[in-house]
Amino acid sequence: MSKIDLYEVLEVSKDASERDIKKAYKRLAMKYHPDRTKGDKDLETKFKEVKAAYEILSDPQKRAAYDQYGHAAFEQGQGGFGGGGGGADFGDIFGDVFGDIFGGGSRRGHAQSQRGADLRYNLELSLEEAVRGKEVELKIPKLSTCDDCHGSGARAGSSAETCGHCHGSGHIQMRQGFFAVQQPCPHCRGRGKVIKDPCRTCHGEGRVERTKTLSVKIPAGVDTGDRIRLSGEGEAGEMGAPAGDLYVQVHVREHKIFARDGNNLYCEVPISFTRAALGGDIEVPTLEGKVKLKVPAETQTGKLLRLRGKGVKSVRTGAVGDLICKVVIETPVNLSERQRELLAELEESMGSGDEAAKYRPKEKGFFDGVRKFFDDLRG
Repeated sequence: MSKIDLYEVLEVSKDASERDIKKAYKRLAMKYHPDRTKGDKDLETKFKEVKAAYEILSDPQKRAAYDQYGHAAFEQGQGGFGGGGGGADFGDIFGDVFGDIFGGGSRRGHAQSQRGADLRYNLELSLEEAVRGKEVELKIPKLSTCDDCHGSGARAGSSAETCGHCHGSGHIQMRQGFFAVQQPCPHCRGRGKVIKDPCRTCHGEGRVERTKTLSVKIPAGVDTGDRIRLSGEGEAGEMGAPAGDLYVQVHVREHKIFARDGNNLYCEVPISFTRAALGGDIEVPTLEGKVKLKVPAETQTGKLLRLRGKGVKSVRTGAVGDLICKVVIETPVNLSERQRELLAELEESMGSGDEAAKYRPKEKGFFDGVRKFFDDLRG
């Protein structure tokens, strides 16, 4: 095999990072793998060059030696370039190229006990509870660490032993042609250890089902979609591995009066048309009680009146929002004969046509627009 520059083989620069080298190797190994090149000897040779180049450049010590001495650093039986002594086999290549995709990793890895599963608890609160905060008691059914074996799964006085089939790695390889498929060891279920004398309480699982009661403080200002993380309060891990986390998912129920948008509260306030016309003070509700709100004279329906600092205190910044009241003018109903006469007198006193426009400018503007619309259609 020709002593071509290893960086050229992998198509990277001499200052390439480990990540760039691995990325280039994956791409070229996929491109020149014998299963893809269908017996092409030249491409098979190229594949071996790529494999051997990666073996050297991916190892910091070998790469430093190559950068200083070139190919001479690996001659005379020192695991040279293209030699078979220390080269990566096809199983290594499969693990390096596909391990990230399938989650298997390299075959040289070691078994690790699996971290416990995360749990979610859906907590429903009233608006008042969400705004003010409260302490709640949650009952969480979950897998907890066995008290008798302390999560090891082995009976007291004994311990788990290294699996004799996978030698503690937790996985085995099934070879077929050039490929090696990595699978969890069926004898130890990927744990790397076997328990010959299991705990009688948990039957060797290291975990038992149990309901735990937690007292959780919900901070003031939470809203629907907020999530509170309780570290280590999820399910216990396998064979003493760390526990997962518990996530308390907040949902705030709809309120009969208020709607919430961020830190602001909104509500509709119905007022009489005489109050809207003349103005005056009215009482409106807040989460702390009733307060007075000044309604300006000649207020129109839909107008927004703001009460600053009467909204929600932000759980993140501490800023307090506002209460925004939408005025809805209510038309009187169930009028007496005398009241009807008074309204008729009021209407008559305002006149008609252009004379009435100064009292009802929106009405005149609307009908003027309607007339122009139809005039344009006819024109």
